[in-house]
Amino acid sequence: MKRLRRLAGLAALLWCALAQAQSDPAPPPAAPDPVAEAAQHQVLVMLRLPAGHFRPDASYGGGYLKDSGSAARRRVAADIAAAHGLRLRDNWPMPAIGVDCFVMEAPDAVPSARVLDELAHDARVAWAQPLADYHGLADADADPLYPAQPAAQDWHLAELHRVSTGRNVTVAVVDSGVDAAHPDLAGRVKLRRNFVDATPDPAEVHGTAVAGIIGARSGNGVGIAGIAPGASLMALRACWETGGRAARCNSLTLGKAINYALENGADIINLSLAGPPDRLLQSLLEAALGRGVTVVGAADPQRPDGGFPASLPGVIGVARSGDRHAAASNLLYAPGTDVPTCAPGPRWNLVSGSSYAAAHVAGLAALLAEVRPRGGVRLLTAGNIDACAALSRAAKACVCLCTPTAVTTPPPSRLPPAR
Repeated sequence: MKRLRRLAGLAALLWCALAQAQSDPAPPPAAPDPVAEAAQHQVLVMLRLPAGHFRPDASYGGGYLKDSGSAARRRVAADIAAAHGLRLRDNWPMPAIGVDCFVMEAPDAVPSARVLDELAHDARVAWAQPLADYHGLADADADPLYPAQPAAQDWHLAELHRVSTGRNVTVAVVDSGVDAAHPDLAGRVKLRRNFVDATPDPAEVHGTAVAGIIGARSGNGVGIAGIAPGASLMALRACWETGGRAARCNSLTLGKAINYALENGADIINLSLAGPPDRLLQSLLEAALGRGVTVVGAADPQRPDGGFPASLPGVIGVARSGDRHAAASNLLYAPGTDVPTCAPGPRWNLVSGSSYAAAHVAGLAALLAEVRPRGGVRLLTAGNIDACAALSRAAKACVCLCTPTAVTTPPPSRLPPAR
């Protein structure tokens, strides 16, 4: 009967996907990516904040604090830009790591490597770095009509939810835009912020899919059940999708979002993306880990060690089951092939990639954090995940496939009389 219900659900999902494919027009030609094009000649320049600038109890919300030094630092940044033939474009404080981040742009004909070398020798600069490019780790050619084996079945999700749903745990989804009005995500998104541009926060494919796997509503009669349906989600848009391309991000947009997550009480930060090592992002992630925040990163299947940030010590790197990374003995493996999840519209679809494996682990981390707020994720060991065993150890109770214990004490009426 259980298998028949699963097949019936799969048939319904396939019917919806077919109907969607028949009704949707052909995708338009790939459009230019204005965010990426604008960043081609930009660099990030860090200036030190004064020691008293960061206040853990401050109501910092992602913009400049009203401190008297901000104007002075901007004047210093303007002087640095002028001295090196650059244009000062933007700025963002990163109090979590004690720096002010300035975006500077070089003329088209000037190589960024030369600019960075000159800035490295400027005593006023804490450090300068390229504006690195990151991307979501989703299979672009995954066929949504391939038969699916729901991850909830592999992990005995119903049994897990009898013990924990991630209540009182906040997961920051640092990704592309999330469809907070989706019927499986309505009421699940605690807040939304857009760190890419000034436009209204859009509903995008990758972010919506990741958020659905982590925290979709359960028991509402539609769609799927998230791994942690009781968790609160922060939808922090640091990536963008243009003309059907995969989600793209950069050092600055990711840095803004991670800093915001740290300043606003995230317990778990999910990064379903990968790219080159980056000093700004590494500093922010190390600050997060130092505060006890759990950081989950998707493993790049093209990198033997999983790439950045998955390979950063302390980050929980996650590959999808079936992928193998020869140089990475610390990776976790989770479902990431043909996973049903939310899509903007509102719709549901099947997705594949280590982005979605990471989302599973972020959800599982929320389940562990509910029953053991400190150190629950340390119960996860490298390799394939036994979610039942991990939650059983955290809760110190049987979670899955439990059998009633035999009665070893006779009922009171049968006890021998006292002597």
